[in-house]
Amino acid sequence: MKNDFKKMEDEMDLLAANMESITSFSEQISCTLQDTRQQITKLSGVHSLLKRLQFLFKLPGKLKNTIQEGHYSQAVQDYIHAQRVLQQYGNMASFQGIQNDCEAIVEELKQKLRDQFKSKEMKLAEAVDLLLQLQEPADSLFSEFLAHAETRLGEQLTLLQDLQDQDIIEFVDVGSSGFLSDLCLVVASYSDMFINRPRQYDIQQCDELDSKALSQLGKFVLCNMDRYFELVGKRVEREQEGGAGDTVVLVRALDRFHRRLQAMNTLFSDTDFARTGTEIVLRAGRRQCRYHLQTLKAHFADTLTQVRQSLAAPKVINQDGDGSASLSELLTSLVLATVEKVKGVLQDLLVFSQPDLTFGLKPHFREAFCVDNVREDLVVGFLHHLTATTRGFCGKGDSKSPPALLLLLSKMCLEFETSSVHYLVSVVDFGRKHYEIDHHGSGILTSEVEICSSMRATAQELLNHYVRMQGLSVSQMLRKSVETRDWLHTIEPRTVRAVMKRVVEDIAAVDSQVGALYEEGQRAERSSDSSRRTHSASVSRHVYRTNWSSYAPSQLDSSLVTNIQKLFSERIEIFSSVEFSKVSILTGIIKISLKTFLECVRLRTFSRYGLQQIQVDTHYLQLYLWRFVADENLVHFLLDEILGSAVHRCLDPVLMEPSVVEIICERG
Repeated sequence: MKNDFKKMEDEMDLLAANMESITSFSEQISCTLQDTRQQITKLSGVHSLLKRLQFLFKLPGKLKNTIQEGHYSQAVQDYIHAQRVLQQYGNMASFQGIQNDCEAIVEELKQKLRDQFKSKEMKLAEAVDLLLQLQEPADSLFSEFLAHAETRLGEQLTLLQDLQDQDIIEFVDVGSSGFLSDLCLVVASYSDMFINRPRQYDIQQCDELDSKALSQLGKFVLCNMDRYFELVGKRVEREQEGGAGDTVVLVRALDRFHRRLQAMNTLFSDTDFARTGTEIVLRAGRRQCRYHLQTLKAHFADTLTQVRQSLAAPKVINQDGDGSASLSELLTSLVLATVEKVKGVLQDLLVFSQPDLTFGLKPHFREAFCVDNVREDLVVGFLHHLTATTRGFCGKGDSKSPPALLLLLSKMCLEFETSSVHYLVSVVDFGRKHYEIDHHGSGILTSEVEICSSMRATAQELLNHYVRMQGLSVSQMLRKSVETRDWLHTIEPRTVRAVMKRVVEDIAAVDSQVGALYEEGQRAERSSDSSRRTHSASVSRHVYRTNWSSYAPSQLDSSLVTNIQKLFSERIEIFSSVEFSKVSILTGIIKISLKTFLECVRLRTFSRYGLQQIQVDTHYLQLYLWRFVADENLVHFLLDEILGSAVHRCLDPVLMEPSVVEIICERG
């Protein structure tokens, strides 16, 4: 081991001597090459400068070649790289020429980059970025970019204009995939290029540019969206012209239109385009409701025409001997047809409130469409039209309407008042899963009570008019029968006049007609006389009636007898409103008829036989009319008034024996 360590120590000493020798030689070489190194460094700097100068001299040609090859980005980088040197030494004649050539080439490049705005390949972001690197004013780029975008979008709008006659779903799809897609792309590109790009200026200058960029973009988007909305609105209105459009197809198209606007709201949040789209949908819904209202009005008019034709057609005599039983069938068909038509219309409009529709969830749309358009304008508006139309038959100038129609419409209004109004209103009021109408949130709702009250008032007006018309019809027969007869030269009565039989027949026909629609109603308790056979009734009546022939003028003035009787009798109101019952209606008609008979008798002068003819006629009427009225005493009183007036107007007031009158009436 000692030998090995000794050997290692010798080798280390030898190595140290070699290192000292090498260091000495290195110092000698450095001293020798010092001057040469400085020359080499100087030559290297000159070489680098020559390379840069060579780049500058070759730059115009290189820029041209790069631009021709389409490498615009490389050309811009080369120009920016050399621009600092050119600007620094631009006052030198040799560099000034190079700078002028480069600037001319760059201007050509700028024009080529601006031409990219017109390209449909949408390489706008790269072109704008290069122009901004070339220190082009940002605000001029805003306007130029939007101007060229306006041209492309205008072509899309022109295409939509040419598609006005195409299917509406196809129209909406073309508008969404074409115009709206391009507009969204323009907005996104514009935002990336001018608004969201890295800030290269001071903060204040960047904020000003952003504000100006947003302002121009907002005007651009609003202008084009207004044109788009105008085209869509016209197309939807065209689809609904004449009501020929399918509601399901229309709503599907509107949903696609409205759904795409949500994307526009996400991209351009400054304006709520979905609300404008909702207004277009709402206008479409309003037009649809108006069309359906006109359909309901036309259907009701057609149904009324069919009813009038049925009433005017010859009656088919049934086994009971009358054809008025068909009135109940006409009433049922009229009410059912009208209610079912309204139900069908509401079912058609339900597609506007489907839960999967984007606009169907909007509170603004639901409140306006469901409350204003469906409930108030359509349902309530139609019910008001129904009452207004039926009341029109009560006008003074409308004398062509058959009385049975008035009776039928009166009962129809009652049917609506009792059940149909509640049913139709409840369809829209309580179908909350479809219409969701808030009774407490809206103060414009027409109450069901108000509608029912109008229906009942209309029914009453129609029924009163029916009574007047039927009373007038009977009254005209009685008036002619009195006015056309020579009562001073008549023969002794042997029979009941034919007109009295006709009056009873007409009253019986009216009774059958009214009974087909209205219940019997309440009658006053009949006296034991009227419940007996006809013969007993006539005897009782003559006992009740003043025996005018038993009084001589010297014993008691007949007018005094009449006045005494009037003092103890109730006043009869002839043209009072009738109740919704058969006996009340017939009572009103008979009151008008007998009152007319009475007034006509008061204007004539009678001989003895003329008076006796009146006696026979009134007795005949009493035999049959008491059963139609609510209170038989009313008939007794009016007939007594007629006979009493005839006695007053008679030159020889001698009445016929009651037994003879009864025989004549029974034979008649």
